Amino acid sequence: MGQSIPFGQHIARPPISARVGAGVQVASVPWPIWCMVAGIVSGMIGGPWDISWHMSIGRDTFWTPAHILIQLTGVLVGIACAYMILTATFGRDAATQDASVKIWGFRGPLGAFIAVWGCIAMLTSAPFDNWWHNAYGLDVKILSPPHTLLSLGSLAIKIGLMALMAGLMSRATESVRRTLGFLLLYIGASCVAQMGTILTSSTWPTEMHRAACYLAVAIAIPAVLIAPAWGSQWKWGCTAVAGIYTIILLAFEWILPLFPAEPKLGPVYQHITHLVPLRFPLLLIVPAILLDLLWRKTREWGRWKLAAVTGPVFLLSFWAVQWPFADFLMTPAARNRIFGMAYFAYFDPATILYNPYQLDASEPRAVFVRLMVIALVSSVITARLGFAWGDWMRRMKR
Repeated sequence: MGQSIPFGQHIARPPISARVGAGVQVASVPWPIWCMVAGIVSGMIGGPWDISWHMSIGRDTFWTPAHILIQLTGVLVGIACAYMILTATFGRDAATQDASVKIWGFRGPLGAFIAVWGCIAMLTSAPFDNWWHNAYGLDVKILSPPHTLLSLGSLAIKIGLMALMAGLMSRATESVRRTLGFLLLYIGASCVAQMGTILTSSTWPTEMHRAACYLAVAIAIPAVLIAPAWGSQWKWGCTAVAGIYTIILLAFEWILPLFPAEPKLGPVYQHITHLVPLRFPLLLIVPAILLDLLWRKTREWGRWKLAAVTGPVFLLSFWAVQWPFADFLMTPAARNRIFGMAYFAYFDPATILYNPYQLDASEPRAVFVRLMVIALVSSVITARLGFAWGDWMRRMKR
């Protein structure tokens, strides 16, 4: 490690090669990292906006502002990764070469190669999605084949960026390390938000008294919640990830309805005058706080032993708060702009064909118990995956 720079002291900005090279102290966050973060923020805005657009207006054209923001993620991240890979491949700086890996004749940081795959997947999903709608008609499914490809690409970009930042943190000055650590937690929160969006159908408020809801959460959430917290090594990392996730979703729930919108497709079951948001965020903040407290006393445990405790603590604490909160969401007290239970998509025949404030408790008791046991086992496995992912980021050097 080089000599650290006192906080606030002005320093000459070194070239990219000096800042990202192995064994050379990183004195500022490289611009490609900021470019990639900007791309992810663009997609984070575009994603919920696009879902709201479909719920409020319908799919009128591919060239909506929300679609453009989503695809801008692939463009901005692609530019940043191309720069890092081409600089490492054709440049002659030894430090840059030391901080890179070689894949198919090209050199660059491992995270850049992971993110590039994500860019290709995201950009490919755009014409695929357009063709899908032309061939099979309109749909409102979050996990259609083109949407699945888009989600995988977006997740790969986030994984690649977190790997890049983890590598830089291992050789950064203290102030830069703090900045990178916060950005890593922020990107981790965007992963949690993305997985939560994918789980929309399983975690809809009316489904929250079904074991299938908690099984879906146990499979999808622990790894993306634990990995950035564990990899950043922040004292309250898990709480920060869950807190940022909550703020992001609340912001969309409260801001989107401020903008006017009306349906352009039929049939129209609901009178829509403004954009319709998704529902209130999952109460992940409670298990996140408990995990941070737990890890203070168990951090040195073996990973499987730690996962065996972490998974059930996460799942059971989430169940303990989400179950009664679901009861509250069914009451008139939740039908306001704060909790968002008065919003319905234009195509939703709520109050016409079904009662939207009636919890689905159709699971037989034996099925409920069996699925909850599977959920507990799944939570241990996905928690272990989160620790392995976090340890991988801690070891990241290039």
